[in-house]
Amino acid sequence: MEPSAETLASSTIRPGASVLTLVNVFTVAPENQARLVEGLARATEEVIRQQPGFISANFHRSLDGTRVVNYAQWESREALETMLGRPEVQAHLQEAQAIATFQPIICEVVSVHHAQYRPDRAAAS
Repeated sequence: MEPSAETLASSTIRPGASVLTLVNVFTVAPENQARLVEGLARATEEVIRQQPGFISANFHRSLDGTRVVNYAQWESREALETMLGRPEVQAHLQEAQAIATFQPIICEVVSVHHAQYRPDRAAAS
C-alpha cells in the first residue's frame, strides 16, 4: 500500500529546520531544457528518492529556457554525499553533464517571509 501524501516527507522552508538544502542551478541550451527536466525527474523517481536521507526535490525551469533549478532537501550532508557516490546516481549525473553545466550550492534557510493576510485573497481561494 502506497503511503498518502500526508505521510510522505515534503519540502520544509523554515529557519531552523533540521534539513540540508541543495540548490542546484543548471545552465542548458533552450532546446535541451525539457530533456534535462525529464532526465532529472526520472533520476529522482527511479533512484534518488529511494536513497536514505532524501526528503524532497523540486524542479523549476526558467521561462527563457536556459536554466533549470533543483531545490532539494536532505536529512544531512552525509546522506547527500553518500547518494552522490552511488554508481547509479553517477550515471544519471553524467547524462545531465552531457547537456548542461551546473552549480550546486549547499544552504540552510535563514529567513522566510509571506504576504500579509488579505481578506480579498482568502475569498478567491
